[in-house]
Amino acid sequence: MTIPIRNIYYLFCYAWERFPEGGSTEAGVDDCPDLPNLFARVLINGARRLLRRGLDRGYISFEEELRSPRGRLLIDRTIKEQTLQRGAISCQVDELRQDVLHNQIIKSTAVVLANHHLIKPSLAHELRLICGRMGGVSVLRLRPGLFRSVQLSRNNAQYSALMRLCEFVCRAMLPDEVGSGSRFSDILRDEERMSRVFEDFLRNFYFYEQSAFTVRREDMRWRLDSGPGGDPTLVPIMRTDIVLRSPRSTVVMDAKFYADPFPRSSGTPKIRSTHLYQLFAYMKHASDRAPGLPVRGALVYASPGDGCLHRYRMDGHEIAVAAIDLRRPWTQVQSALIGLLEGLGTKMPPHHDGLEQASN
Repeated sequence: MTIPIRNIYYLFCYAWERFPEGGSTEAGVDDCPDLPNLFARVLINGARRLLRRGLDRGYISFEEELRSPRGRLLIDRTIKEQTLQRGAISCQVDELRQDVLHNQIIKSTAVVLANHHLIKPSLAHELRLICGRMGGVSVLRLRPGLFRSVQLSRNNAQYSALMRLCEFVCRAMLPDEVGSGSRFSDILRDEERMSRVFEDFLRNFYFYEQSAFTVRREDMRWRLDSGPGGDPTLVPIMRTDIVLRSPRSTVVMDAKFYADPFPRSSGTPKIRSTHLYQLFAYMKHASDRAPGLPVRGALVYASPGDGCLHRYRMDGHEIAVAAIDLRRPWTQVQSALIGLLEGLGTKMPPHHDGLEQASN
């Protein structure tokens, strides 16, 4: 799927809730030729902001021999190693340092990108400068499991988007065939991963760009009566991509990222029946929380070709099937998404600025 780099940038900005100030593109983004260089530029800009503000610090425990006791005294170690004969005592000291996991991940990602053959020399140089300014932070080997150990709070929430960026880079780096380095996987061809990004993008787009609806994911339970011997715990919970609710109506959306949104059957493009079944099940159960209100549905595809919007009525519900052409200028992508919701019989008063003037 060929998408302009600026649109990819905005796609991730919304998905990761990381909006550029003033709704404009960050400096240098438009000069990036591909996704690896875009990630490098975003990492550089984000790390610079952190360094200007001051890197987060956390308490790090370490043991050392001190002539003046400090921290917690380690009596057993002092006796075992006979440190008193050297005029010292073993202590465990907690110090506030920058060498915490989230800083280590940022520096390690910068090192990986700086050494990658796809990264422009100018960006590689900037990445190495970032690493130099993080001199007190250790470099570690990136692996997906590390990111589950990152603990962020309200005080360091500014790290959240960068952690998602670093995890994306980590999962995209694949060993090359000869084992001498790594290559950057074609993320846009990974339909499963990009579907999750597109889903987050749509949910946050509608959260920030309108105020008529509340926007969230919802868990729904099947309307089942357990018969004799039936175990209700075996029945999975339905988890929607996006549900928009207002005092007047409910809209259920399902987001998909496919290179071919409408595969051909006997030479004719067709909507995937499994997607319609899934959306219909969500819509039938969405009314349980707002009985009496109309429930509408939308299948939203990221399209590699011309966009389209088809409308149907199914069992009394309005349904839209839309392919959003992400190759178009960003303002046209915005208009298509706004028009999709308005086409379902709703009006969208503006919420707040988001990225509305992004292409100016």
